[in-house]
Amino acid sequence: MKELRGISASPGISQCSVLVLQDDQSEIPRYDIDEDMVSREYERFSQAVQAAIEEIEQIKNQGDSPLQPNERQMLDTHMLMLNDPDLGNKVQAGLYEQLTNVEYVLFDLMQDLVKKLEAVKDDYIRERTADLHDVSKRIINNLLSDERIDLSTLNDDVILVCHDLMPSDAIAMDKLRVKGIAMDGGGKTSHTAIIARAFEIPAVLGLGDITQRVKTGDFIVMDGYKGIVYLEPDEQTLDSYSRKQQAVQKREIQLMRLNELPAETRDGKMLSLKANIEIPEEVDAVESHGADGIGLYRSEFLFMKSSTLPDEEEQYDAYSRVISAMKRRPVTIRTLDLGGDKLMHSMNLHGGVEKNPILGWRAIRFCLSHVDIFRTQLRALLRASVHGNLRIMFPLISGVQELKEALAIFQAVKLELQQENIPIAENIPAGIMIEVPSAAMTSDLLAKRSNFFSIGTNDLIQYTLAVDRGNEHVAYLYDPLHPGIIRSLKMIIDNAHKAGISAGMCGEMAGDPLYTLILLGLGLDEFSMSSFGIPQIKQIIRSTSILEAEEFVGRVLEMDSPDAIVDFVSTTMEDKFDITG
Repeated sequence: MKELRGISASPGISQCSVLVLQDDQSEIPRYDIDEDMVSREYERFSQAVQAAIEEIEQIKNQGDSPLQPNERQMLDTHMLMLNDPDLGNKVQAGLYEQLTNVEYVLFDLMQDLVKKLEAVKDDYIRERTADLHDVSKRIINNLLSDERIDLSTLNDDVILVCHDLMPSDAIAMDKLRVKGIAMDGGGKTSHTAIIARAFEIPAVLGLGDITQRVKTGDFIVMDGYKGIVYLEPDEQTLDSYSRKQQAVQKREIQLMRLNELPAETRDGKMLSLKANIEIPEEVDAVESHGADGIGLYRSEFLFMKSSTLPDEEEQYDAYSRVISAMKRRPVTIRTLDLGGDKLMHSMNLHGGVEKNPILGWRAIRFCLSHVDIFRTQLRALLRASVHGNLRIMFPLISGVQELKEALAIFQAVKLELQQENIPIAENIPAGIMIEVPSAAMTSDLLAKRSNFFSIGTNDLIQYTLAVDRGNEHVAYLYDPLHPGIIRSLKMIIDNAHKAGISAGMCGEMAGDPLYTLILLGLGLDEFSMSSFGIPQIKQIIRSTSILEAEEFVGRVLEMDSPDAIVDFVSTTMEDKFDITG
């Protein structure tokens, strides 16, 4: 048995036969041509492009599974690339310059474009090379008359194994037959990862060379929770994961019965359990897992999926769809939270290269220096507010002055829309994320100007402990149960309550059942997480009392050793709720 570790991109367990989608670019033929053959080669290219356009039209018009708006938009982008006269001009110039066959000219051209994108020090932009691969591979397959596997008409259940699943293939695939996706490349923000999560298909990406290690028909086990794929699994592993899969399915059925029940403790404390989403298409999963609303809609996906800034109408449409779909349940939309470096590369916004963009020009700092972008987003949000129950949240607030500036722009945009007689909802709550130590330390001051708090533990822990989670030398120090973190959380929550506002959490800590009892005892009002985690957190809440949680936290606050706290919390959660850390 062999074990491959990658990136957990979508949770779940799958045991199934493999279908390998080959992407062997080394087989692109190369041969010399005479100059009088250039026109013939270019005509072959034109015919292949037309065939590719017809293929995409067929995907767009498929009747069995209507496309989501973002999927249709992506296919429209591919159509624009195929119809771009500049592509034809570059291919024609390459034919004259290289005097080689058109397949190789196109392949060489695309490789050069991909290298330029991959040189950008930004994971998201590098992952957008999938669109280039998709379009070029489709044309080359038509030039070579290669048969494409039709993923929309699969006869058997399969785990797809590929180097980099083409976005159009991910859209068209039979999502009931595809039981898992394992890829050489990709990350959590890739098209494949987002589609996998939206349709609850387990996915492990970034595996390096899995396409070289398996062949179609091989049987593998995939653990989407831990990001592990087992090749040639032995009987013990098969038996173990069969039991786990059955237990997960049984537990999911049991937990789903809680959907209609409130997240209420045994002594009557009512909590709010909400979902984090990135794209409107995740609303179905939010509904099916019994969420009380959306606690974090990461609006930056709308900005990152295009090389141009989304205009007011495009943003309004996306926000309205989510707000309407939630039927008056609260939807908290976070304003643009991107590093300046990421936007500058993708949208031609200039500000110099930052050595440490995570601590630099990003989130609210970027918005306050690009007020035009910020105002456009706020206009779209406020206009969308009439469709339901909107809450607006500002990210990376570090102090009162930033919050005052953000609120001033918010109020100015509100007045502007009113003067234009454009309807907006009344009394739209505006809150902030607490994710830097300075915000935690001044949370008493910030609470006076905020309608709610949402704690972003991912950054708060990293900044408070001065630990880069991506640095293997110090990642072990990243500890949500460090006494400094627990005390910081207590201070934030207490200050919110003193000011009469709610304190929520949208970081990963909120969705980890190991920490539920601590967060209850600290007084957290709202938990927001991946929708898949809601039923289990609800079960813990309904199985305990606030008094029990407060007593538990009281004992934790007396401890000064992270190791002692971890042992105590892990033992307690395993004994009481069968939760292992």
